[in-house]
Amino acid sequence: MNDIRVVTEFPRKVREIENTWVPMPDGVKLAARIWLPEDADADPVPAILEYLPYRKRDGTVERDALTHPYFAGHGYAGVRVDMRGTGDSEGVCKGEYLKQEQDDCLAVIEWLAEQSWCSGAVGMIGISWGGFNGLQVAARRPPALKAVISLCSTDDRYNDDVHYLGGAQMCDNLIWGTTAWAIAMTPPDPLIVGDRWRKMWEDRLNGNGIWMQAWFEHQRRDDFYKHGSICENYADVEIPVYAVGGWADGYPNPIFRMLEKLPGIRKGLIGPWGHRYPHFAMPGPRMGFLKECLRWWDQYLKGIDTGIADEPMLRAWMQEPMPPAAIYDLRPGRWVAEPSWPGSGIGELSLALAPGRLSADAGSDDVLPISSPETAGLSSGAWCGYGVLPTLPIDQRMEAGNALIFETEPLTEAVEILGFPEFEVTLASDKPVALISATMSLVLEDSAAARVSYGILNLTHRHGDLDLEPMTPGKTEPIKMKLRCCGQRFEKGQRIRLAVATAHWPIVFPSPDKATLSIHCAGSRLILPVRKARPPDDTLLQFEGAESARPMEQKVIKAGEPFRREVTTNQINGETTYTLINDAGEVLHPHTGITLSAEQTEVFTVHPDDPNSARGTVTWNKAYSRGDWKARVSVSATVRALRDVWRMETHIVARDGDEIVVDRNEVKEFPRDLN
Repeated sequence: MNDIRVVTEFPRKVREIENTWVPMPDGVKLAARIWLPEDADADPVPAILEYLPYRKRDGTVERDALTHPYFAGHGYAGVRVDMRGTGDSEGVCKGEYLKQEQDDCLAVIEWLAEQSWCSGAVGMIGISWGGFNGLQVAARRPPALKAVISLCSTDDRYNDDVHYLGGAQMCDNLIWGTTAWAIAMTPPDPLIVGDRWRKMWEDRLNGNGIWMQAWFEHQRRDDFYKHGSICENYADVEIPVYAVGGWADGYPNPIFRMLEKLPGIRKGLIGPWGHRYPHFAMPGPRMGFLKECLRWWDQYLKGIDTGIADEPMLRAWMQEPMPPAAIYDLRPGRWVAEPSWPGSGIGELSLALAPGRLSADAGSDDVLPISSPETAGLSSGAWCGYGVLPTLPIDQRMEAGNALIFETEPLTEAVEILGFPEFEVTLASDKPVALISATMSLVLEDSAAARVSYGILNLTHRHGDLDLEPMTPGKTEPIKMKLRCCGQRFEKGQRIRLAVATAHWPIVFPSPDKATLSIHCAGSRLILPVRKARPPDDTLLQFEGAESARPMEQKVIKAGEPFRREVTTNQINGETTYTLINDAGEVLHPHTGITLSAEQTEVFTVHPDDPNSARGTVTWNKAYSRGDWKARVSVSATVRALRDVWRMETHIVARDGDEIVVDRNEVKEFPRDLN
């Protein structure tokens, strides 16, 4: 926070409503926290809504303190609402992005617009879940909703979220599934809801369910995922959308698609950041994101011409080469701009494959087999980086023995790419269900390899997510796959590397049988979206420095253990285990008196020669206390990738003091459906 300017004096004095109740049509009440100008009843203001299941009382309270009072001080009402069945709100929450969630949000927006302190105009802002539902609710077209800022979100719930990647079962289906389950099982605060807190908690423990069971049940792009995916009909979203993300995050791809396909006013911003708001994100540089938000809100909620409508559609951070590292404080680079997307100045660099080589010249007629160990991909880090933890990709040289490696000669001039690399490959598989992974890296002069982009495809999805077809063993076919979008500069003398493998662990679970792919160099190529520097880049208005409202006071009662990320191999049975442990310690929030603690563990194990040995276990321990009130939740989930089924084992224990409220085990199996 040292590089963030803290603002304590604002144009309008701010008052806070710690909690108020928003009635739903069915009688359920949602809990809301509101910051607004003191004189808003006399001079009404637009409302900025952030609508989440992440507990306004203690879950998002630190970032809320930085953001919503800032909006209020500049003439808006910052509103944080706990979704039904979460935080301090009544009811139960049976899943993510359900119609009930959207219906409730429509009611919240209508309620906000009718308040005496509201001008009648509402905007939505949110990151991750709040970014998702901002887009989804915009597609429902409530009259009072005038604009959205959506961060680290998606237009495609099936193939660009935590569930499936190129049709492959993601390990984040388990990781996020267990995390969401733990959040959904937490109690409301007795100081807000009174003595009924225990009954509300029991309703959640017995009614909210385990959402990820549905995610493993629905393995295809069916109506379950089409619901809430605005890519099914971009035309539903008519209001202005500002899509924001970072290269280190899991969600940069949707920004480019939304800029291309949304019909109305849209704008994109991609920095070097992880899954965080850009005014306090890592890697840096941070930027004056809240000022940028105000320009957007002033333009589209107050009708003030701020000039933002006349600026380039896309601003992106062109990253300069850096040695690979699990965490960065700063990613050097510069801002570049495109007036529209696809950008008219983006060309193609086509690199053909030959054994060990990538070249702009003709490739070769060689056919190269690859059957990776199931441990391939261990250098990848987390699918979604948060920036503040050391979970980014490390040196890709450790993958050299796991993949086919193709590499250019040292570049004779610098190259910059912006957008989606593509891999066109002609191949055959010896199994009907198989994965292909393609990883592109920047090779520095000392031979260290920093990952730039990657893509994964379950080959049964080669014709798309709606037309699945097993591979015919031995049949050669041309395949096209997009890699993750990127903005990267390669300097003269550096190299571009492509690694092709049949596994990517633990980003995705292995295919059911160990497969061998035959890669035909003839007709295979890596296509890079090359961008030439242009004069407008040098005349861009630079973003101002980061600033925020005053950080929330908190007291560390007990520091957590150091973050652990490690790989171990059993030298006797050959199994390899990937472990992450994140202990947040114990913290007191003086303004509420709540002491909370949280600890997460992820353990993923696989034998390099046995895809059916793959298993992951994720655990969460959460505790909340104040005086005599002590509530604890422990959840654990294990998924085993057996040949024919996904086997899920879950266990939850919830305690009120020393009393066990719930102690429940469950085992479910889901037949594998071409993945």
